Amino acid sequence: MEILSYSRDKKCRPSAFRLRFASFAVCLVLFIGIGVLCGCGKSKPQDVTGSASGAGTIENKGSDTLVNLALAWAEEYMEVHSNVSISVTGGGSGTGIAAMINGTVSIANASREMSPEEIRAATDCGIEPVGFVVAYDAIAVVVSLSNPLERLTFRQISDIYTGKIINWAQVGGENRPIVLLSRESNSGTHVYFLENVIRMGNYRSKLLFSPDTLLMPSSEGISSEIRQNPNAIGYDGLGYVTEDQKVIAVSKDDNGPFVVPSAKTVKDRSYPIARPLYMYTAGRPAGQMKDYIEWILNGGQTLVAKLGFVPL
Repeated sequence: MEILSYSRDKKCRPSAFRLRFASFAVCLVLFIGIGVLCGCGKSKPQDVTGSASGAGTIENKGSDTLVNLALAWAEEYMEVHSNVSISVTGGGSGTGIAAMINGTVSIANASREMSPEEIRAATDCGIEPVGFVVAYDAIAVVVSLSNPLERLTFRQISDIYTGKIINWAQVGGENRPIVLLSRESNSGTHVYFLENVIRMGNYRSKLLFSPDTLLMPSSEGISSEIRQNPNAIGYDGLGYVTEDQKVIAVSKDDNGPFVVPSAKTVKDRSYPIARPLYMYTAGRPAGQMKDYIEWILNGGQTLVAKLGFVPL
């Protein structure tokens, strides 16, 4: 079981949490969010045995990648524990983390690590966030089934999403314009894809999504557009990829190997766009919340593969 804890003594800058919100849109969202969070002052975080709405209720908000899995966990857990009420909503990783910090939810779902700015906002509110890795996921690069392209390198994907490559013929496809699809900037998947694929892990890079990129409000939105538009390219969590989309084999290097995402290639680490998925709490959980998270990390893992993710 992997547990991540951050205290004020670490000055909110652990080396594992160097993920930055580099695009202006993301920074603006974060700036506004932290401004709101600072309203909590130095008050103590809520009792994490439940939520702000009362004993026996666990409110769970955040990552749209995790939302279907979190709903499945909640439904199965409540069937056995009738005294516990669990509500699950999406909205993006940043939204969930902000809600966890300001005390309006018990658990924040996130498809990325908390940023240093978010950790500072939490400690300013007297909160030491604790993170739990609850599953693993791959980000699949997807196109229409009618697209003849089979594989792309990180460099090609980066050039496509920054607007250097604008026609499928430039990467071996048909002579068609490329339509770019992305999740919105409050999405952890958006941030991860920007930092690790478009910028290829170079934290000094200033590359941004092309302004021509269409920002979709949900994973389902990307799937729907891919089905309808033969020129589109998108990226999504593996659990949201359906049979009516083509998954592109990806390589970090121009010479390969080119690997398709699957539970097997995530586990053996051969697929290069894989990541852990997290749940964050405001301090170490106790009582009903502790029991719920422990169940997720153990018995709840049987649901992970059923929803297209990779169990611990």
